[in-house]
Amino acid sequence: MKRREFLTFSLATAAVAAISTGARADAQPKEIRIGTQKGGFFPAVRQRHTVEDVFAPAGIDIKWIDFQFGPPLLEAINVGSVDFGYVGDSPPIFAQAAAARIRYVAAVKQEGNTQAIIVRQDSPIKTLADLKGKRVAFGKGSSAHNLPVAALEKAGLSWSDITPTPLAPADATAAFVKGSVDAWSIWDPYLALAELKENARVIAFDKDVHHPNSFYIAGSEFVEKYPTVVAQLNRVFASEGIWAGDHREEVAKAQAEATGVDIEAIRRFVNRSNYRVVPIDAEIIASQQAVADRFARIGLIPKPVNVSDIVWKWTPAS
Repeated sequence: MKRREFLTFSLATAAVAAISTGARADAQPKEIRIGTQKGGFFPAVRQRHTVEDVFAPAGIDIKWIDFQFGPPLLEAINVGSVDFGYVGDSPPIFAQAAAARIRYVAAVKQEGNTQAIIVRQDSPIKTLADLKGKRVAFGKGSSAHNLPVAALEKAGLSWSDITPTPLAPADATAAFVKGSVDAWSIWDPYLALAELKENARVIAFDKDVHHPNSFYIAGSEFVEKYPTVVAQLNRVFASEGIWAGDHREEVAKAQAEATGVDIEAIRRFVNRSNYRVVPIDAEIIASQQAVADRFARIGLIPKPVNVSDIVWKWTPAS
């Protein structure tokens, strides 16, 4: 039996056993709707059919739903049209502040290389301090929203020292190329494309100003009703994350095929990505709380939030 087949068989056996021994006979959904964003390792996971193979023995179907970025994905989870998804650090903060029905269920500790503030090659902007008075584009409510906030704070500037220009990635791409904005806070693969196609210059990566994390998020009701399913989802994505770290070229080819994005940009993205899924520990909570507190201080959210209030504890052996 091949390693992939063995791992899938083991996860599937665990899934059936866990679900069948759940506290209630109805603790099993007929379908799991998983929200993903453009790229990442998800095209490879879908291509490998691992998630489907794990849950099929329990009679559970998998439906994949794609989103351009995090905020609409979390809104879909909030209203119950998606059960489980993957986002950066900022979207859950805004969602929690809006009383969204979500839970943090697992995390990926990012290395801070896949998101940056960029400028055009001939821009006079050389440092974060040079952003004063400039138009900075970012996806509102996205992880790219947190980066300029944290960067300005590190440079001793305030949010009011720039002209915030919230734009979705497609619109921001056009604005950046035309010169309608002075700087752009953006994530991969858009970042890699801008570096390779537009010769964009990075003035700060995530890692230069804070400790970024990404999160697997589930709907509150879904977690409460199907905790064993959520634990199994975490386990299968953790297993796939390990596989992806060891098979980056396969991940890159699958993503390029699924998205149509230039393979060289995808390779750059994949080679600087981390995919390892871990439980949410005190360090991750503290880092995420710092994001929430930063947003509250400058009025980006209406009131402070306590991140730990919506963290669901996952024990990998469970």
